[in-house]
Amino acid sequence: MTTAGSKGWGIAYTSFADWPSASTAPIFPLDKSPIGPGYRAAPEVFYFAPKKLWYLIFQGGDPMYSTTTDIDDPMSWGPARPFFATAPDIIKPPAGKGWLDFYIICDDAKCYLFNTDDDGHVMRSETGIDQFPNGFHNTVIVITQPREDAFEASSHYRVKGTNTYLTVVEAISPKGRYFRIWKSEGLEGNWVPLGTAAKNPFATADNVEGIWSEGVSHGELIRDTTDQTQVIDPCKPLRFLFQGNDPSVHPSDYIQLPYRLGLLTAKGPNPISDMCPK
Repeated sequence: MTTAGSKGWGIAYTSFADWPSASTAPIFPLDKSPIGPGYRAAPEVFYFAPKKLWYLIFQGGDPMYSTTTDIDDPMSWGPARPFFATAPDIIKPPAGKGWLDFYIICDDAKCYLFNTDDDGHVMRSETGIDQFPNGFHNTVIVITQPREDAFEASSHYRVKGTNTYLTVVEAISPKGRYFRIWKSEGLEGNWVPLGTAAKNPFATADNVEGIWSEGVSHGELIRDTTDQTQVIDPCKPLRFLFQGNDPSVHPSDYIQLPYRLGLLTAKGPNPISDMCPK
């Protein structure tokens, strides 16, 4: 998870048997591990089966990673390493607006690193699965929207038993943060809106019952696998872990927002459950 406070942004680890135990589980700040202190945020974790290693992906200005063979031991993470020796030209001003919120997903041949830029773009870089974590290149824009409609925090999944992939991206509305959703047939395919509703909403203040938060921010689907393929099962209840904030609290500094974790569970049919073979 991301942590925020007077010392800036960091990442931390917790572990529990099931969601009802989450609020009482101890939290371990990962700046105490070999990852070390400094700016860290927006982690993703998965098991990279070809090398039998767990990878923790996070932003430290540029995309970074750490590895371990034992995810149960937060002190076992190795030092932080960069994916890129230098940022691609498409990221650097004046052509680009930077990059953040990195997410990796692999198919049988390649691994893809996705990112957003707080300016309406989702980007993709690639490397061969046999080269991972090295060799990322060919950074291109794959989704372009107005700034508020594709802001940050994208995550990416394969639908079990198919070659269909899903991307959810955080957007901004007058009612707070929310998530939009796209699909593609293959990770190098064209991303098209999923569903017929305007601005293809996935999780919003309008479709969540009794929401305690101003919106739905920086979330991730609960996956069916732990590995680099990032599979979700459309035949199981869809769950989405997110951060939410009290709508009555508006600090002057974003880092002071009192975010809490929440878990959404879909009720009834939806465009993802419709992908379950009948």
